[in-house]
Amino acid sequence: MLDKTDPMTADAATAAADRTAAARRTRRTRLLTWLAIAVVAAGVLYGVWTFVFGGKTVSTDNAYVGADVAPVTPLVSGPVARVLVKETEVVQPGQPLVLLDDADARIAVAQAEAALGQAERKVRGYVANDAALAGQVGARDADVAKARADLERAKTDLDRREALSSSGAVSGDELTNAKNRYAEAQAALAQAAAAKRAAQGNRQANAVLIEGVDVAQNPEVAAARARLAAAQLALDRTVIRAPVAGEISKKTVEPGQQVQTGTPIMQVVPTADAFVDANFKEVQLDHVRPGQPVTLTSDLYGRGVKFHGKVRGLTGGTGSAFSLIPAQNASGNWIKVVQRVPVRIDLDPKELREHPLRVGLSMKATVDVSNAR
Repeated sequence: MLDKTDPMTADAATAAADRTAAARRTRRTRLLTWLAIAVVAAGVLYGVWTFVFGGKTVSTDNAYVGADVAPVTPLVSGPVARVLVKETEVVQPGQPLVLLDDADARIAVAQAEAALGQAERKVRGYVANDAALAGQVGARDADVAKARADLERAKTDLDRREALSSSGAVSGDELTNAKNRYAEAQAALAQAAAAKRAAQGNRQANAVLIEGVDVAQNPEVAAARARLAAAQLALDRTVIRAPVAGEISKKTVEPGQQVQTGTPIMQVVPTADAFVDANFKEVQLDHVRPGQPVTLTSDLYGRGVKFHGKVRGLTGGTGSAFSLIPAQNASGNWIKVVQRVPVRIDLDPKELREHPLRVGLSMKATVDVSNAR
């Protein structure tokens, strides 16, 4: 059994404790040294990175997906017969979406077709009347020639009787009768000439209706054909079609509903042509130019999926300038606020097909501005 009061035992324990403390101080010094080296290395690396890459990109997380959404609006009013699509369905340009009741439109087309037929027959009647009126003008020419001959004969007879009346060879009654026949011949010639002018006027008036064009190009026929085209167009518009390719959203129409012209009934969102509006601070835009490459990430897919695009351009004003109630900086107390300018970014269509985006999703955009320096 050891004696705890032995001086040699106490000295050995003290020496062991001293060695342990020294080892701990050595490890602490070594750790602090390596930590200092790591801090210095990190500072050097950061300085190198800042010198090489710093200032060559600008980033913002104030960015959102957008698209040129196409509202679907009826061009004619009427009751809905059928709705052919559902919410979120993908449609192609020209695909029928809604069918309206077309009974009234079909009746209007039938009436317009009948009116066109009547107009064509009426114009053909004008052409036929021209020949008839030409015959009437010829007949009136003959009447004028006969009346002129009768007048000349009456004038000759009157001159003869007037020459014989002084010798008493012609009675007063015969002279009076000759004068009356001459007057009647004058009246008949005047009447025939008036009838000829009337016939010529009728033919000229009829010629105006057909002059210079055939039946198909006649104004009356053309107007009737235009009314038929308008009726046919209204009939065609009872089939409401997709204006662009995309997905159906905000559908508010159901069978039996009465829709009005110009009232939106759904929207087609062209997700394949989506873009991003990134709202950069005004102090970040010094070197942003159209065509610069952009790297984007979406909160929907996380940082593992990167989208690539190009700057299309900057809008003509800040977001506050185009807000519903613009800032009134010229009145009251004014506090300067850093403004943001929307930057439109076009995305890679292939990447959009692989990872579809939806309008309004949050994005983070980083623009490479190195080529602008």
